[in-house]
Amino acid sequence: MIAIGEASRRSGVGIETIRYYEREGIVPKPERASNNRRLYSEHDVGRLRFLKKCRDLGFPLADAKTLLNLSECDREDCRSVKELAEIHITNIRAKIDELGRLEAALSELTVNCDSGNVSCPLLSQLRIS
Repeated sequence: MIAIGEASRRSGVGIETIRYYEREGIVPKPERASNNRRLYSEHDVGRLRFLKKCRDLGFPLADAKTLLNLSECDREDCRSVKELAEIHITNIRAKIDELGRLEAALSELTVNCDSGNVSCPLLSQLRIS
């Protein structure tokens, strides 16, 4: 059994994030030592690593928790995992499209900055009329 600092180091998940996951019921509360310090098993660290990988892939926390629960079932439900991943891919593509539109809009506005105007065209476009 290891302390929270070591669990954080081994999993790559910050101490405050681990505490948050416990408060929110995303991971179960760990055992406690006689001095009331949290004690984590290798299984607990594995769960934290799993959640970190999900978050690194951009999964919302609720989906990461669902994936964690699915990974710990006696019978893994590959169809449910695939559905979650496909929804996530759709959301990522929508964000990419939105970022492309934002880039084009900002590029258009910054082109006007090269003209040497005394007043900034970009700020003029952003001001409330």
